[in-house]
Parts: sequence; C-alpha cells; structure tokens
Amino acid sequence: MLRRYVNIWVILGTVVIALLLLCVMASALWFIRPEAAPSEQATAVFNVIPYLTPTPPPATPSPVPSEQIAGGEIPPAPPPGQIDKGAFVEVTGTGGDGLRLRSEPGLEGEVLFLGLEGEIFRVDDGPVMLDNYTWWLLLAPYDENVKGWGVSNFLKAVQNP
Repeated sequence: MLRRYVNIWVILGTVVIALLLLCVMASALWFIRPEAAPSEQATAVFNVIPYLTPTPPPATPSPVPSEQIAGGEIPPAPPPGQIDKGAFVEVTGTGGDGLRLRSEPGLEGEVLFLGLEGEIFRVDDGPVMLDNYTWWLLLAPYDENVKGWGVSNFLKAVQNP
C-alpha cells in the first residue's frame, strides 16, 4: 500500500513542478517579448558640406588696374608704416568686388586668388613699388597655399584678427 501512495505522490509532485516550470517560462517570455515596430520609420538626414576650395581667377584679367572698383575711384594708400611685414590686414574698399592677388607685384602678374571684402591676410613680404602702386605679399592664415601680391590701397591694418 505504501508503494501505491509513493507513486501517486511522485506523479503529483512531477505535475506540480512541471506546472511551475511552465509558469516561469511563460512569464519570462512575457517580459522578453520583442517590442512592436513603430508605424513610421525614421529617415536619416545626410547633409553634404562642400570642401573649401580656392577661388579661381577670372577668365581674362583686364589690362586696366584690376584693383580699381566699379565707380572708377581708387582709395588712397595707407600712410607709410601702417602696414609692415608680419602684420595682419583686412581687404576693404573694393565695393564688394574683392582684391585680386597676383603671382608677382605689378598689373602684369597672373591673378591667382580673389581676396574677398573683409577677408584677413598676413603680410609676408613687401613693400614693392610698381605701376604706381605699393604691393604686399599677402598670405591667408588658414591656408599657406593661398597667397599673392595685393595693392595696399585696398588694405587696412588690423590689430587682432
């Protein structure tokens, strides 16, 4: 008779343990179920920022003083001693046309770059008097490859660039 009760208790214990395992597995699946996918998918935004490139020279440089602004008046040259080698200067008085930076001092020099109104340069060499102008070798502080000779009439010395 004892044997009959032992078998019933073993079977009953096995069933209870199986039910407990089933409950544990069901609750585990409930907590780790995958989240519902959002109804709208996000769209990635990709902005392309162009690389800074040098300004190309004009197709044909004019034979007249290229530093002359549209109104025909050239600003006066700054007083001697105001601009010196190693100083920083700002392009000004071009009427928005910019200052042509040439390969060599003089109006015959090839135009390499265009210094925009308000752009800051460091004076690297000069002065050179040629074609009734005072020329300074200007170097862009952000790129040593951007350099050229510019007329002092369109330059203003700045203290702290």
